[in-house]
Amino acid sequence: MSDNLLKQALAQAREQDVLLSPEAALEVLQVPAGDLPDVLAAANAVRRRHFGARVHLCSILNAKSGLCPEDCAFCAQSARHQTAVVAYPLQDTSAMAAAYHEAARLPIDRFGVVTSGPHPSPGDLARIAGLMAAEKEPHVAWCASLGALSVEQLRELKQAGLQRFHHNLETAESFFPQVCTTHSYADRLATLRHVRDAGLEICSGGILGLGETLEQRVEFALALAQEQVHSIPLNFLVPVPGTRLAHIPPMKPLDILRSIAMFRLVNLRAEIKIAAGRVHLRDLQSMVFFAGATGMMIGPLLTVAGRDVELDRQMLQDLELLG
Repeated sequence: MSDNLLKQALAQAREQDVLLSPEAALEVLQVPAGDLPDVLAAANAVRRRHFGARVHLCSILNAKSGLCPEDCAFCAQSARHQTAVVAYPLQDTSAMAAAYHEAARLPIDRFGVVTSGPHPSPGDLARIAGLMAAEKEPHVAWCASLGALSVEQLRELKQAGLQRFHHNLETAESFFPQVCTTHSYADRLATLRHVRDAGLEICSGGILGLGETLEQRVEFALALAQEQVHSIPLNFLVPVPGTRLAHIPPMKPLDILRSIAMFRLVNLRAEIKIAAGRVHLRDLQSMVFFAGATGMMIGPLLTVAGRDVELDRQMLQDLELLG
């Protein structure tokens, strides 16, 4: 694709809400550093048109950790990896409630309960539903990431107060067998459709920098567009010692910004939230919003270090993005 054709595609996205073609999306991932401001300008214009100036923040609780039988190559919680992650069963309801109310003191919109493993036991699921039904902060919606659930289970959680369910596709379908062999990409898609059928919002993204090609990165972004997900959490691999991907070098800062912009320009109306791995951006962390991100995760993450909450709060205040 010529420079003029890419500029035309960016202008159409910026001004007319025309999705980038796969060819243009691939060009975005390869644009020279000197031309990156043009890409960021288009991505930022799309973000502001659909989401305004304010960002949306979320926080999560690692409510049940480790001992997962799946073999996801990146995951520190897989029982097939020898990592330093501490394993524990589902936390007491009082502890989960306390974490929810503590997180509500942050400028967040959503709080997610996350459990390791394919899915919770019936007893654990009932406890989580009871938690959501009993604890309500007016400005903080309940989210959850609980593995592969049925439509009926998801409807029960919705009735209890769940608003959005998270289930990552993780990567492109063509690359997925390199990442996980204990379940299929079709299984993950089926769960997304269960979420939709239950009347819940869909949060689905994944991890970039797993070793996928740029073409596969575009394939992944287009798959999320096809599923019309509401929110796309983007993670950037933090290699964890003991996992199969411990040897993968972190993504470079400008490649992260190129990727965020590409996901924005093929998912015009989806939230894009930046989660684990934004530390790889170093001094460029604030640029994620100009690349099209609408929010980020703050506070504790699952198994890797997050960023100091006060540093994040100051950054957002300096950018005048906090409402």
